[in-house]
Amino acid sequence: MKVITLHKRIKTDELFDLIQRQLNSLFHEQRKTDLNFTTTCSGNIIEITQPELYPGDILYHIEVQQDELHITRNEHYVDDVNSLTVESILNDLFKILAGKPGTDLILEG
Repeated sequence: MKVITLHKRIKTDELFDLIQRQLNSLFHEQRKTDLNFTTTCSGNIIEITQPELYPGDILYHIEVQQDELHITRNEHYVDDVNSLTVESILNDLFKILAGKPGTDLILEG
């Protein structure tokens, strides 16, 4: 699990909306493919899947806890180029959401 602090409180809906609006278009731009990811939100949890390539698997599970994001990525796809691209995009989106204070990686393991 990776824990990132955003240095400001955020709402799950805010993050979900940003991911939903930006993830697929940024992924298409970076990977030059039309592969789309599905993003769902329930309570304070956001999950990212891609049922066609990764059936039944959640690629990213993001739990919003005030100013921290607790992120679990699927251990079977840590070296997968699509998963790595999604992670890079997510990190950029987290920085956008955090604004000027930025983000810090608190824990990765």
